[in-house]
Amino acid sequence: MEDKHIVAVDIGSSKVALTVAKVTGDDIQVIFYGTAPSAGVKNNYVVNSMQVTKPIEKLIREAEAELNIKITQAVVGMPKYRVRQVIRPARLDRENPEECITDEEVNLLKSDALYNYPLDDAKNEELFGAVAQSFSNGEEFQMVEEEVIGMPSDILEGNFKIFIGKKSALRATNVAFNNLKIAIAKKYFTPDILAKAVLTPSEIDNGVALIDFGGGSTSVSVYYHGIMRHYASIPFGGASITRDIKTEAMISTELAENIKIAFGACMPDKLQNLSEKIIQINSGDASPNKQIPVKYLSEIITCRVREIVEAMLYEIEQSGFADNLRSGIVLTGGGANLTNCANYIKELSGYSVRKGYPRQELFSEIGCDSVLETDAAVSIGLILAAKTDKVGDCVQGEATVGVGEEVVFGDDGVRLMTEDETTEKKEEDVLADNDIAGHGTGKSEGHDDGTLFGPGEIEEVNPAPGPKGPKKSKKPRITWLDEVKTQAKTLWDNIYSEKA
Repeated sequence: MEDKHIVAVDIGSSKVALTVAKVTGDDIQVIFYGTAPSAGVKNNYVVNSMQVTKPIEKLIREAEAELNIKITQAVVGMPKYRVRQVIRPARLDRENPEECITDEEVNLLKSDALYNYPLDDAKNEELFGAVAQSFSNGEEFQMVEEEVIGMPSDILEGNFKIFIGKKSALRATNVAFNNLKIAIAKKYFTPDILAKAVLTPSEIDNGVALIDFGGGSTSVSVYYHGIMRHYASIPFGGASITRDIKTEAMISTELAENIKIAFGACMPDKLQNLSEKIIQINSGDASPNKQIPVKYLSEIITCRVREIVEAMLYEIEQSGFADNLRSGIVLTGGGANLTNCANYIKELSGYSVRKGYPRQELFSEIGCDSVLETDAAVSIGLILAAKTDKVGDCVQGEATVGVGEEVVFGDDGVRLMTEDETTEKKEEDVLADNDIAGHGTGKSEGHDDGTLFGPGEIEEVNPAPGPKGPKKSKKPRITWLDEVKTQAKTLWDNIYSEKA
């Protein structure tokens, strides 16, 4: 059985992620997952094609060097904001009513609904996707796909929800990949593929709302009886929280993001001892140092999260299925990692709430434990969808590298490292590991002690109990997000501990 590789690129407002998976039959093994800060993206939309190519190109070169391959194409997610939905009926007249309806005919009906829908503004809009709501054979109605296949009938009818987005966003994405000389194998409307990556079949059948708390936008997809019934998105997410912290504390965006990762939490009245702590920020110049109480920080975050959650709950109510969500709410995306966020949504909504991690029974990974986190769910959804759609091999070449040998990618192509290069790289890796562990000699700009904050100590407070996360791999790969989290973790050791 031949192997092939699927490459997925998730372009978000806060980060870009590149995933490479090796597919053998039904087996999916993630062999590379890397992230980098995004650029040229706003509210999940590519607005600057030149800027967005830089982080993608960086990740492509890293993957090619590590795996000794040449990436030629990739599957990409479509924007999830500024997407409208309409209901469209479709009908197929069958020649022989004594023959049973086949899955090919159902797929033909789906294609007709998607590709032949008359757009009101074809110049500026494009069809993103179509989801079947129900089928009929003229006598029986409100059937799902599995029920109508196999029925004899002279007609086949279906009702479809059509999703329509802006053509400019897809055009900007096309230009970016053309500049990279990487073909786009297929574009996917991410809400539906995301559900397959994090939701269980029973949740989709019994009724569930999937909230994707991203960086530049937050979306909700409502499922009932195995079908996506409603979708909506708003232009607020984790980046909005970062901007709020930046504005209130009058600090840089980067520092605000680090503080959010280290101390971001909802429900300030339930932070226990953490609410008494004060974050001391050394300015590094003539201006006075800043102090931010953790409780005040939580109040800032809680206000924005409440706004986002109330918008999502309004959309759930508008769906008409608010009383049918037996499985409650599943929260995924980077914003799901805010302390107490799931508990806060439960308090506001009354639904049961759990975090949505990529389902580990659907794939395996080697040294890519970051792909098991909530913010990697879209990447796994893209891989799963591409495998189902039998997307072709996305790479060229895969040389066999001996044990202990390493590869390097440059202008002259992929080659094995020389002995001198290998020795030099090992020395660099040791220095890098020491820096990451907090034992290096590198200093942050503007601070003599190499830290973002002034001296001090604090006892780390355990986060509120919640659903257990996925098991970790024994061979972690350090990605951009890992470095940010590591840097944020060191903040615990650099804070004044004061009584409120």
